Amino acid sequence: MAFAANHWARCEAAIAATARAVKGETAPPIVNRGAMTATIICACVMQGLDTTIVNVCLPHIQGSMSASQDQISWVLTSYIVSSAIMMPLTGWLAGHFGVKYIFLASVVGFTLASALCGAATSLTQLVLYRVLQGVCSAGLVPLGQATLFTIYPRERHGYAMAIFSTGAMMGPIIGPTLGGWLTENLDWRWCFYINLPVGHCARSASLSSSASPVPCGATSSTCSAL
Repeated sequence: MAFAANHWARCEAAIAATARAVKGETAPPIVNRGAMTATIICACVMQGLDTTIVNVCLPHIQGSMSASQDQISWVLTSYIVSSAIMMPLTGWLAGHFGVKYIFLASVVGFTLASALCGAATSLTQLVLYRVLQGVCSAGLVPLGQATLFTIYPRERHGYAMAIFSTGAMMGPIIGPTLGGWLTENLDWRWCFYINLPVGHCARSASLSSSASPVPCGATSSTCSAL
């Protein structure tokens, strides 16, 4: 009798927790929440890194590609414009295919585009690969933020946003210093290759997560984040 009563009490507690989660009062238990958080941090660092790291190595790219000042500026412009155009579409894609899948595709695509940028042999190739990189980077920050809102309970959203802000600010801050060091000691191509280990870690952590795919309409906070 005592065992049955305890079992029933645990069932009622689980049902109540699920009901609160549906109402947005708290989040359901998430397996590998730390791995998912690490994935988002790595993705935010990559996205922020590529907004500033290329600025330092532009003169070296210009000399290597024999490009003029106006031509080499497209290496920056193509990335920014393609990212800005693609960002509004990430919410629609996440609503149809799930946040987790679109986020994982963005991480994999951004990593592959970084490898292609590092291997580019002409300015045309580099600009095209930067467009691809910008398209894939558009979903990293908004989908990462939406995922954090989903996997953390409402009372810990402030903590989740503190983690998110750390990753978002870390990339642009270390970008110029890291880009200058890589360019002077290795080659400008390593400003793109540096994304490969970070992207691999983010992809591995995302694949190791056993959380179910999160649709865009899962919670009101998720949709507002998108």
